[in-house]
Amino acid sequence: MILPPRVTPRAFERLAEIGAAGDGKALRVAVEGGGCSGFQYEIKLDEPLAEDLVLEGNGEKVVVDSVSLPFLADAVIDFSEELIGARFTIDNPNASSSCGCGTSFSM
Repeated sequence: MILPPRVTPRAFERLAEIGAAGDGKALRVAVEGGGCSGFQYEIKLDEPLAEDLVLEGNGEKVVVDSVSLPFLADAVIDFSEELIGARFTIDNPNASSSCGCGTSFSM
């Protein structure tokens, strides 16, 4: 059984601030081959598809496609604001290592 990723309230709040649902969009979190560690995250606003796993909160949606889901099992999707910038982040227990940019990882 694959545990779905979890989305923090802070991430849903940020989606509400930018008005994603009002534009018919969701935050898409996907995993692709590439990056400096073998896999990389793709995070973007996109329209939900019928086959996506949909995680909902605060009137907003985060979607994950079926190919990416095993790579994101039990991960935590969050939003971080730091001096160097603001971004959606992923704390992935499946990643054995990651690069400094936080968007590339290996398993």
